[in-house]
Amino acid sequence: MEWTDETIDRLKGLWTEGLSTAEIGRRLNISKNAVVGKAHRLDLPARPSPIRRDAGMAARPRPPAPRRVSGPTLPSFAALSPAMPSRPAAPVAGRPNLVAAGFSGITRTAPRTPACCWPIGEPGTPSFRFCGDPSLAGKPYCGPHAEIAYVRVRDRREDVA
Repeated sequence: MEWTDETIDRLKGLWTEGLSTAEIGRRLNISKNAVVGKAHRLDLPARPSPIRRDAGMAARPRPPAPRRVSGPTLPSFAALSPAMPSRPAAPVAGRPNLVAAGFSGITRTAPRTPACCWPIGEPGTPSFRFCGDPSLAGKPYCGPHAEIAYVRVRDRREDVA
């Protein structure tokens, strides 16, 4: 776009009327960024931001944020998995004895199977939880939830009858 003397005069006139840059752009059939750039290059007087509040105006107080649910919203690991036997860890050479230092030193005797992480319920509510059934190998979900989550993309050749 070329700025002609006529267009520049119209821009200056609309600018002094106090119209927004978006409105000036609509009237001149150009983008608001083109208006801002040309106004800057012409050294037109700056105008107050529509976002800033006047110093005399008091800001309205915001309503209080909703209260968060207290306590954990996820089930404990103990609730999801069967009880696993534990034994105190034996001291290892070169490492501090954590049992003597007051730590429980629980060692797992069997590898933990990943649990299905399909969400059930409304997040943030006390009833929210994850499925917790054993997940399929390499997937984050159990069998029934994997069938829902992983839908096979149909081949376009199947659509042709």
